[in-house]
Amino acid sequence: MFKPKRKAPNIKLFDSHCHLDFSVFDNDRDAIFEQMRKVGIEGVLIPGVKKDNWRFIRQLAAIKQGVYVALGLHPMFLKEHRKEHIHDLELAAGIKPLAAIGEIGLDFYEKSLDRKVQIALFKAQVEIAKSCKLPIVLHVRKAHEDVLLYLKTMKFQEGGIVHAYNGSMQQAERYRDLGFKLGFGGAMTYERSVKLRDLATNLPLTDIVLETDAPDMMPAGCEKDHNSPLNIFQNFNTLVELREESSEVIAEQTTQNSLDALRVS
Repeated sequence: MFKPKRKAPNIKLFDSHCHLDFSVFDNDRDAIFEQMRKVGIEGVLIPGVKKDNWRFIRQLAAIKQGVYVALGLHPMFLKEHRKEHIHDLELAAGIKPLAAIGEIGLDFYEKSLDRKVQIALFKAQVEIAKSCKLPIVLHVRKAHEDVLLYLKTMKFQEGGIVHAYNGSMQQAERYRDLGFKLGFGGAMTYERSVKLRDLATNLPLTDIVLETDAPDMMPAGCEKDHNSPLNIFQNFNTLVELREESSEVIAEQTTQNSLDALRVS
């Protein structure tokens, strides 16, 4: 388990994207939540990826402090979604508390996923978020221009978070204009991720949120066979190394950015 090397006493962080509902955490989920509280992870967003997970995520939020819920139909699970799940999401979106619609988006990197079906699913979920006035949590691979176009033409104004941002600086500015924050996680910890580290260095700090995407997106040097939200501190330390601001300022601002994007306190 990763132990933060340079954690200041008052550092509080927010993991803006973590799948603690996944079965890989079944044996140590409670222990992870307890450790998160002790080390200063004051909040975590668990985004739903398919209908089967929604109820469990809500249950976790009901019994664990600092857990926020997003519900959505992820493009990578396209074969598991059914047409009626859109109606189910529409109904679920009306039940509070709910921080966002997500994880939703477009994945044009994975060639086996039908683009037309993805687009229809994405637009339907954006409409639900729009009607409920909820932010969205975006999964985007090789499709930033398409996502930006749909958000603009659909007049979506609720903002949200672009998970695992990997677009250009110009695209980042356009997301900012639409009210989005940009997620940075384990990929940023690898020195070979030159483009990503350049973005993390030069974007306004007010644009950035930290995330782990656990159990995926393991940071450099991760000793386990899957990622953990406790590794948020490794991602945080990398951001501190890349930027000029103090660790305290970076922690406070990135945490506030997550709270602002999700409209929670």
